[in-house]
This record gives sequence, C-alpha cells and structure tokens, in this order.
Amino acid sequence: MSAKKKPQQDLDRWTKQKWRTPSGKPSSQTGEVYAPSKTIDSLKSTPAGRAKLAQANRVKREATKKGQQYSKHNLHKGKDR
Repeated sequence: MSAKKKPQQDLDRWTKQKWRTPSGKPSSQTGEVYAPSKTIDSLKSTPAGRAKLAQANRVKREATKKGQQYSKHNLHKGKDR
C-alpha cells in the first residue's frame, strides 16, 4: 500500500480540526465564515484579528446574498492549504 498523496493528507488533517463559526451557530443562520477553532480564537484575541474576522464575515454575507456558496474572504490567505 502506498503513502497518501498530499490532497488526502490535507483532508485527514482538516477532518481532525474542529471547524466552527465565530458565534458557534450554523453559518446558514448567521452568514459567518467557518474556520478552525484555533484560528477563530486567535483572531478574536486581538483588535486587528476581530476586524479581520468582521471583514471576512461581511464578504461571506455579501457572497451569500448573491447566491454564491463560497466567498474569497482571505481569512485563510497565506496558509499552506
């Protein structure tokens, strides 16, 4: 059996993370972005992080209003994904 390829390894890693919205409520109710809990907690701990999270939520809500399932909110920009 061969080793898993990078996309499969990424999927395994993402599956182990706890993903949620900043409020903990479903995105369908709040329009908020989903992100790993560690990322949300880190962003919520600083004023600049809270501003970045608020901007990402605004972008997500606008995309949702336009009927788009995904939005380019740049919350994960620069991450190795």
